[in-house]
Amino acid sequence: MGAYILRRLLLMIPTLVGIMAINFVIIQFAPGGPVERVIAQLQGTDVSATSRISGGGGDFAGAGNDASGGSGSAADGVTSKYRGAQGLDPEFIKELEAQFGFDRPPLERFLAMLWNYARFDFGESYFRDIRIIDLIKEKLPVSISLGLWMTLISYLISIPLGIRKAVRDGSRFDIWTSGIIIVAYAIPGFLFAVLLIVLFAGGSFWDLFPLRGLTSDNWADLSWPARIADYFWHLALPLTAMVLSAFATTTLLTKNSFLDEIRKQYVVTARSKGLTEHQVLYGHVFRNAMLIVVAGFPGAFISSFFAGSLLIETIFSLDGLGLLGFESVINRDYAVVFATLYIFSLMGLLVNLISDLTYTWIDPRIDFESREV
Repeated sequence: MGAYILRRLLLMIPTLVGIMAINFVIIQFAPGGPVERVIAQLQGTDVSATSRISGGGGDFAGAGNDASGGSGSAADGVTSKYRGAQGLDPEFIKELEAQFGFDRPPLERFLAMLWNYARFDFGESYFRDIRIIDLIKEKLPVSISLGLWMTLISYLISIPLGIRKAVRDGSRFDIWTSGIIIVAYAIPGFLFAVLLIVLFAGGSFWDLFPLRGLTSDNWADLSWPARIADYFWHLALPLTAMVLSAFATTTLLTKNSFLDEIRKQYVVTARSKGLTEHQVLYGHVFRNAMLIVVAGFPGAFISSFFAGSLLIETIFSLDGLGLLGFESVINRDYAVVFATLYIFSLMGLLVNLISDLTYTWIDPRIDFESREV
């Protein structure tokens, strides 16, 4: 098993490099960029997501006073590369390129980025006066809260419900719960979130739950029991919206997996030996049926960190990693974009490895060591 884990860890290196390389190439051909955004700020035409220009990018507002002082000759070929740069001093544009590192060839920038990321040195945000690692740490509690509790709650609901539906397949219980699951799966999470706000967060009916943040303003002054209650009070609505579709998918996956196993010959043999239904179900079927459920865990967990929580974070004003990544793309803060991409990719690869190791814990008959990776 040690050799298998080592091979998987070594394979993560080219996988990470490939992911970063593909996205780096895409960014090179994407319209706009941090230089264009600064120019738009100076020209008063910027419509990006809220983010102040300071710190790592230099004092661009102050530099704008001198930006138009040069001749701005198109012969230099500097300002002509950027939309809206006509009339600005070419030397100022060169200073902007140097600030963002665009004065170096793309390959050199890419290799330098990989070297820094290998040492977990993510640098500073282009447009925020803060190190990226500190920025991620600041947003991480929100994403961890949403991702961890959403995955845990959905699995705690889905697995028992899916097992019961498989055991009582075709019964009235199975039919009406399937109807609820289909409706839950059909409703987008963000739409259900809006409905919850209208009903329970002061929209048009009851004002029972808070609408912003992960904790109240006076959280530090509360006792520990009150802090815990306040924390879950703020999480109640966003978690409900996120769990809705997640539990529907996992429930059907669990049911179908158990149905496939229940119909196999070894189950008939176990019953013929006089074992109780509980012994057959949890002593024989459970380990085999849960393999496919475990396989879906990495995707559910990682998606809840980013894609699954992006709209929920926006609707409920929760400042987490999903919202950070989206705003960074909109604001052309490529330093944050690539740092979050690297962290999410690394997390995904590690969680997949943990998932494979969980296979062996659930079913010791599985031996990855004897397989070629």
